[in-house]
Amino acid sequence: MITEADDYPIHQTPEPIAYAGTDRNFYDRYFFNGYGRDGETFFAAALGVYPHLNVIDASFSVIDERRQHNVHASRCLRMERMHTRVGPIAVEVVEPLRRLRLRVDDRAHGIRAELLFVARARPIEEPRYTRRIGPRTFMDLTRMTQNGAYEGWLEVGGRRIEVRPERVLGTRDRSWGVRSVGAPDAQPHAPASPPQFYWLWAPLNFDDAVFLYDVNQDAAGEPWHEAAFLAPLGDGEPEAMASAASRVEFKPGTRHAKGAVLELRRRGGGTIEIALEPQFQFYMAGLGYFNPEWAHGAYGGEDRAGYDVYDLAALDERLPLHLHVQAFCRARFTEAGRTRAGVGVLEQLVLGPHRPSGFRELAGD
Repeated sequence: MITEADDYPIHQTPEPIAYAGTDRNFYDRYFFNGYGRDGETFFAAALGVYPHLNVIDASFSVIDERRQHNVHASRCLRMERMHTRVGPIAVEVVEPLRRLRLRVDDRAHGIRAELLFVARARPIEEPRYTRRIGPRTFMDLTRMTQNGAYEGWLEVGGRRIEVRPERVLGTRDRSWGVRSVGAPDAQPHAPASPPQFYWLWAPLNFDDAVFLYDVNQDAAGEPWHEAAFLAPLGDGEPEAMASAASRVEFKPGTRHAKGAVLELRRRGGGTIEIALEPQFQFYMAGLGYFNPEWAHGAYGGEDRAGYDVYDLAALDERLPLHLHVQAFCRARFTEAGRTRAGVGVLEQLVLGPHRPSGFRELAGD
């Protein structure tokens, strides 16, 4: 089937763009988050395309007065991958790798937004993520991450919030490849293995630079993916760290960080320490992650939309649904006796056993 995307020089296989050229779990996703320098504003969005499932879905979330408002939408893709609008949510590439626009117009629930992401630095291509469980490919994807600032406005319940780039920073990423999407596999590989996933992701904004760290570890605490980058503002080349490590202090009775320290070594031999101080948490289920009703790639009809609210004061963060979070953090960057302050997020998903943390079960402490 020929679609509008075939008029662009973006083919990766001999097939039309409508066919991804890989297995049914192929996905292609946009992610955004934004936050005020003082944590007074936090919003996030995701839009995913699943070519072999013929589904496109999106969510937008905003935290306002200790409540996380979540707008959801899903529809049949109809094999047109260039139509990046789902219900009230749309993503527009204004200038590739520099400026993207996010629009939300859910008037029924009082959630609206017109937000322009403007890059502060070049995108960082993270090392490829490849993980197999037995004979099955669990994950095989590429992600690029880019820090920036936002301008525009948000509206929550009729109250308008002006968004200025000098005050509201954030991160966007693009990831594509293979991961579990849509309905679960009817026959997992044999013998079955218990779920386990340890994941930290920390994109940070400083006045004169941006930073990115990520790690995946197995149950024994051995990293199977770990990388860190420091990039200057503007068009300078990101610098990959020679080594990176992290230490997390978990809040008692939870799998969420009370604090974390990143320890880095430059290729030239210098060392960097970044201390992260979480201030509050954003719950990724609001964007569909582990969400039983709005799971990524799930087909629920030709065109549907939904809305829900999390009362953050009453929410139980120990529930499996709420293990996956992004914590807004203050960051303290120390190198050669000089310290600078920044802000960012520490994304966390700790599922199943993890010996260094003392976790033995699927969830809980």
